[in-house]
Amino acid sequence: MEFTLTILGVNGAVPAHGRFPTAQYLQIQNHHFLVDCGEGTQMRISDFGVPRNKLNHIFISHLHGDHIFGLPGLLFSFALNGRSTPLHIYSPEGLEAMITAQLMPGGKLPYPLAFHVIPTDTSELIYENKDLTVHTLPLSHRIPTSGFLFREKPFERNIIPEKIQEFGLSIPQIIRVKNGEDLVLESGKTIKNEQLTFPPFQPRSYAFVSDSEYNENLVPLLADVDLLYHETTYCKDSEDKAAATRHSTAEQAATIAKLAAVKTLVTGHYSSRYTELDLFLQEAI
Repeated sequence: MEFTLTILGVNGAVPAHGRFPTAQYLQIQNHHFLVDCGEGTQMRISDFGVPRNKLNHIFISHLHGDHIFGLPGLLFSFALNGRSTPLHIYSPEGLEAMITAQLMPGGKLPYPLAFHVIPTDTSELIYENKDLTVHTLPLSHRIPTSGFLFREKPFERNIIPEKIQEFGLSIPQIIRVKNGEDLVLESGKTIKNEQLTFPPFQPRSYAFVSDSEYNENLVPLLADVDLLYHETTYCKDSEDKAAATRHSTAEQAATIAKLAAVKTLVTGHYSSRYTELDLFLQEAI
């Protein structure tokens, strides 16, 4: 079952050194999401072969330009490509007015566009389907900003295929067994669930921490996350600049990851002052 993160943009503020501003494509099972949409997102979507027509949900962390300036063009391209399915956009307050003003000269889009205002000061459920949930992560930046936590729901137990034929299991029986129930035969004999199934897959999780200063309040919300993206605009050599602009350093991101016992850390949102990124890796290890 697919669980894939594609980094479309990793630079902060402006495109530089061959790096584009923040944008990510996340696939969880058969669900496709775009997280932030900086300038050049459409180009990177094409470069990576992202199935843009499968994107039905876009999550925007905050309204700074390097996280949203790619959105108007993407919305118009959806229209040019004949999109008819609804598109849902989740963001802090204010994005709908900005996008509406940009769309007015070009006329109404031919597909439904729904804006969902999200909280930036609490962790709340903002999206759910049968396979996963998405919660906000309250971040500390210069304007209202939210991260996002994607979590798969628990999987059913996996039935041993040979057992279906051995006991002549019906579909209702298979469903009950996969839900963890024991099997009671017509003879009255009980077959323990452990004899019929093997453990389910472990649910996976991904956390997106967009622009934010060092914030240990995130640690309990990120506990044991499988994959954490945490912005690292600066290295330790510019820790004062990070504090002044309410961003994080690579060392600070690594500290959060360690305190939360996350399994894998991914960094990004690099300042254009850094032409090479080796120092970020060195500090984050």
